[in-house]
Amino acid sequence: MAETNNQNRSYRVRGLDCAEEVAVLKRELGPLVGGEANLAFDVLNAKMIVASAVPPEQVQAAVAKTGMSAEPWQDEKSALAEESFWERNRRTMLTAASGVFLLAGGGLHAALSGFRAAFLEEGIAPPVFSIGLYLLSILAGVWTVLPKAWIAAKRLRPDMNLLMVVAVVGAVFIGQWLEAATVAFLFALSLALEAWSVGRARRAVAALMALSPPEARLIHPDGREESVSPDQVPVGGKFRVRPGDRIPLDGKVVDGTGGVDQAPITGESVPVQKSPGDEVYAGTINGDGSLTVESTKPVSETTLARITRMVGEAQSRRAPSEQWVETFAKYYTPSVMALAILFLLVPPLLFGQPWAAWFYRALVLLVIACPCALVISTPVSIVAALAAAARNGVLIKGGIFVEAPGKLKAIAMDKTGTLTLGKPAVVQVVPLSGHTETELLERVAALEEHSTHPLAHAVLAYAKDRGVTIPSVEGFKNLPGKGAEGRVRGTLYWVGSHRYLEERNQETPDVHEQLEALSKSGRAVVVVGNDKHVCGFIALADTVRPEAKQAVADLREAGIEHVVMLTGDNRGTAEAIARETGVDEIHSELLPGDKVTKVEELVGKYGTVAMIGDGVNDAPAMGRATVALAMGAVGTDAAIETADIALMSDDLSKLPWLVRHSRHALGIIRQNIVFALAVKAVFVVLTLVGYSSMWAAVAADSGATLLVVANALRLLRR
Repeated sequence: MAETNNQNRSYRVRGLDCAEEVAVLKRELGPLVGGEANLAFDVLNAKMIVASAVPPEQVQAAVAKTGMSAEPWQDEKSALAEESFWERNRRTMLTAASGVFLLAGGGLHAALSGFRAAFLEEGIAPPVFSIGLYLLSILAGVWTVLPKAWIAAKRLRPDMNLLMVVAVVGAVFIGQWLEAATVAFLFALSLALEAWSVGRARRAVAALMALSPPEARLIHPDGREESVSPDQVPVGGKFRVRPGDRIPLDGKVVDGTGGVDQAPITGESVPVQKSPGDEVYAGTINGDGSLTVESTKPVSETTLARITRMVGEAQSRRAPSEQWVETFAKYYTPSVMALAILFLLVPPLLFGQPWAAWFYRALVLLVIACPCALVISTPVSIVAALAAAARNGVLIKGGIFVEAPGKLKAIAMDKTGTLTLGKPAVVQVVPLSGHTETELLERVAALEEHSTHPLAHAVLAYAKDRGVTIPSVEGFKNLPGKGAEGRVRGTLYWVGSHRYLEERNQETPDVHEQLEALSKSGRAVVVVGNDKHVCGFIALADTVRPEAKQAVADLREAGIEHVVMLTGDNRGTAEAIARETGVDEIHSELLPGDKVTKVEELVGKYGTVAMIGDGVNDAPAMGRATVALAMGAVGTDAAIETADIALMSDDLSKLPWLVRHSRHALGIIRQNIVFALAVKAVFVVLTLVGYSSMWAAVAADSGATLLVVANALRLLRR
């Protein structure tokens, strides 16, 4: 659902803490807004997005029917500032109060009646003062769920809130005050744990936005500097970043050099050297040099803001495991209610068993059936996986894409900008006719200094790196489509391509053979000569990323069966890159439509296929793949927007990390689901044979909830 839709309205929903509330809101609002597809939820921020022209008053009234409340969305800081202390801490305070009253009631009960009578013997009524304290514990424990339970009962849609309230009321009805209070407290505790786990994930994401500093040093046209809020810096405006400061906005360096720590955004472990013309990101940390930066994006559209927004919005794109759990719970709860009724009726009516005993067992079953641990097991794992990936420079745009990389069988990769750096670099210098390498570089650099061609920039950078002194040029002349010429130290020199050399009729058989061999291996060649002879040539190539070969090997080790390179480049270049990186298969000289065809063939053969690229020509093939990945730092907006996942540092080693991370997340989700269901199954059997109690059942459920939360949050440490 696109945020740009003019009919979209956002609401802050008080009481929206987990998938259970999302399901309730979908059922209630779906018919009103034209279907559940027009609803999206950001559980982390208690935010609901409605893509409909339905008036806000009707939406708010519908939300109120669920026991929750909605109000038009403001920015997160304003919304939090308007919350009272009670609103922010209500659940925690009520849970604590329930626990205190339970302990006080139990302590008084034991003091007045004796420990054995209070906790071990059945059928002995507690003292009236203990009953009062137990009642206060019960009310504090179920206070937040009573409205939801009442609505579930009215609509004949039983949920875990109704299960717990029925169990507590039933326990009170048969005089089990201690057990009723224990159930109420432990259920409140499990909900508080769930809210805490969501809050932990929310804080992990909010920590990203906190990376952006509150002030920027705006440089006015007259040179005066002023500290202003980042949102007051216009696009195109210049600001100063002092050594050690965080960069407030995305921009381009216009003056100064220095290393920038980009780990908060891209996950790179070492500072990246920046000089005029280089991009910098909001939230990154300037090193020891002062930088003057020209803003290229408003504060709301910086890379940092987009990462934070996308991770938040990712909660509305539910993973397959989340969808399975939601569907399971939809049928599970009514089934358990029916089973509890059978527990209550069948043994007494058919086998003459005592009503009281089986009424109690039916209540225990309702407590056991509470799906807290099961419902929370998956969303907490997904949120933790999303936050951990973002901290490692991998932006996953939805829960649905957390699991997908772990199921991949094949990966298709673009060449330029993905397997390679996308920039030509000098790979070989061949001096001829008695010239030295330094002399050759001097002549070429002197002429190329006046050119804007990418090959010229690469040659100049290579010459400067080797400390070559670049002489001046007289009578420089550009030769369109051929090269350039000019006088260097009094002698006329020319630079150009192999074709230009042939036009000048200065090529020898030996030079021709060397140039043809370089061309077949995918090298571009700059030839330099004078009127007498060829002075030499320089071979350039788009260099392979340093981590590419190891990344391909790690992908195989992670379980990827087939790695394919798709490129529009010529066959010779493609084969050279393939040999260097170790990919399994290459397809060269492809148009964008051809890439789509190849991806379709891979999907047909392997089922689950990822496509990773960085350019506009990669976007169609990325859209056809099972999972679309983009190189985020150099990638075009089209590729990044098409992608399901973006590698913000352009570090290919993050790709095998992502596959392993996804499989680890899948493993934790499965562990949590199996564990939660196993606890239920064990206690159902114990209840059937009479070896379980209400407090033990709810303690087991709360313990299971705590364990699955702790297990899920392990993903944050990856």
